[in-house]
Amino acid sequence: MKIYQQYIRLAARRRGFHLITDDVLQALPQLSEIKTGMLQVFIQHTSASLTINENADPTVRMDFEMYFNKAVPENDPDYEHDYEGSDDMPAHLKAAMLGSSVTIPITNGRPALGTWQGIYLCEHRYRGGNRNIVVTAWGL
Repeated sequence: MKIYQQYIRLAARRRGFHLITDDVLQALPQLSEIKTGMLQVFIQHTSASLTINENADPTVRMDFEMYFNKAVPENDPDYEHDYEGSDDMPAHLKAAMLGSSVTIPITNGRPALGTWQGIYLCEHRYRGGNRNIVVTAWGL
């Protein structure tokens, strides 16, 4: 059994959905040593999230942003947690909906993503800052 782990510090990105598949793969070149295994990508933040989805058409990322902004609006008077700005509590809720990690099978040294799949950083704050990611791979 081989186990590899790497921390990635992603530069600040604007609010929205950003493909980070290449960042993840570049951070863990040892992935090529694993024939069969698992890859976990975890974000160490509560106002950003991760998901897997369409990696080709950028309008998908725009529609994700539009949908989540409608589903979880800013400036809701019922929010108690509002001292960090109008985008903070909605960011926490969006992150809870999407999740803080994704797990992908490894096949022949590569993540077994589908043809049109990519890993997204979902930035829910206007100024979220740098984001820390932990990438762990294990297998044979």
